[in-house]
Amino acid sequence: MATVIREDDVIESVAAALQYISYYHPPDFIRAMKEAYDREESRPAKDAIAQILINSRMAAIGHRPLCQDTGIVSVFARVGMEVRWQAQRTLEQMINEGVRRAYLNPDNILRASIVSDPAGTRKNTRDNTPAVIYTELVPGDKLDITVAAKGGGSENKAKFTMLNPSDSIVDWVLKTVPTMGAGWCPPGILGIGIGGTADKAMVLAKEALMEPIDIHELLARGPQSKLEELRLTLYHEVNKLGIGAQGLGGLTTVLDVKIRDYPTHAASLPVAVIPNCAATRHAHITLDGSGPIYLEPPRLEDWPQIEWKAEGARRINLNHITKEEIATFRPGETLLLTGTLLTGRDAAHKRIADLFARGEGLPPGVDFRNKFIYYVGPVDPVRDEVVGPAGPTTATRMDKFTDFMLEKTGIIGMIGKAERGPEAIAAIKKHRAVYLIAVGGAAYLVAKAIKKARVVAFEDLGMEAIYEFEVEDMPVSVAVDANGESVHTTGPAYWRSRLTAEQTRN
Repeated sequence: MATVIREDDVIESVAAALQYISYYHPPDFIRAMKEAYDREESRPAKDAIAQILINSRMAAIGHRPLCQDTGIVSVFARVGMEVRWQAQRTLEQMINEGVRRAYLNPDNILRASIVSDPAGTRKNTRDNTPAVIYTELVPGDKLDITVAAKGGGSENKAKFTMLNPSDSIVDWVLKTVPTMGAGWCPPGILGIGIGGTADKAMVLAKEALMEPIDIHELLARGPQSKLEELRLTLYHEVNKLGIGAQGLGGLTTVLDVKIRDYPTHAASLPVAVIPNCAATRHAHITLDGSGPIYLEPPRLEDWPQIEWKAEGARRINLNHITKEEIATFRPGETLLLTGTLLTGRDAAHKRIADLFARGEGLPPGVDFRNKFIYYVGPVDPVRDEVVGPAGPTTATRMDKFTDFMLEKTGIIGMIGKAERGPEAIAAIKKHRAVYLIAVGGAAYLVAKAIKKARVVAFEDLGMEAIYEFEVEDMPVSVAVDANGESVHTTGPAYWRSRLTAEQTRN
């Protein structure tokens, strides 16, 4: 008798899986991060990993998102050819209805990040649909679905090249990874696709990211194929780059390297790299006609008990801060911020720039003078929250606005994640400002420091509106000081030099 799969079971299973991965890290990721924490020797990197692990445990307990960027949904559906359907919707429509229900769940609202008309109005769809769906017909009588939620910070760092057949894949990856910066929130996983065509290589890389972390098993038993040899080589060589957690410099940049390949044209060598960040989110479910699938929660004992006390941190009162005080901030120093700050990211910066271009200035109620701006798009609050998870977004996207914002609006500092480019660093040095970073992938932890929140402008932009936050002991690190020195340059350079020297001695 053929398996009959019902429409509502697909919808409910997809919705439940997306809720599940919003607050549960895969156990293999937790184990790999704990191992990275134990062996890390760089203090800033170890602190960042600690915050990610603490945030992960908090999110699991609170059933709230690991990261404020709850991702664009990718779905890989393998449909058994013997399956029969009890449905009015197409499979794509069923999956998208599952996405809609997951992201609008009132008990755990997930951030709507998807915009339609991407080259035009970029209007938010408000429910995170549509998903990116890949469907394959396979033998059997079951429906296998892998769901993933991919944040923009890591997805934006995807790279592709068409090498010559005689070129070195290792050389290209080692040249490419440093250009990805820290916006993908390392340590994470590199998915690599080799072969096929340009589009096939990218899909292979994405599929590779759905595999479990098993590099330590491979290290223990040794490689048994050329691809496994390539995995080990890239794992070792990428970590020798010294990029480290959050790009601060350290021993672990990647937790694993996953590779899938496919036959290709004799004249071609397509290679794609896609990273997974510290908010690695994916799950696999199989529907067999017996009803919706609900994944079993991991045990709380799977999370390590780690404390992070911000030892030696300097407390800063944002309501009375001056440019003279920020001139004393040292690169790599940990700060605990208390007071009022304003938020703003891509769309808000663009709108502010347009207002000034028309001679209108800032909107009523927005005063950036002697304030810090936090690059964030928070999740909507639920229950008694003042704001949902509110971790930083990648600051480099705001680089082109930095000189303008520092000169015209009166801000004296910025908070985001990842490095700043030469244009932004030059502006920071010119205006004697400062750039701080919060840990990407620790959004729920950061949100606990936000005591009040209200929208002050551009409410129509949704999560990209300008908020006023009142924070208490919000943990940050100094990334670029008033002299233009960047820890994202000095940190990795030190650890790369040290690791190279150790390799030479050995």
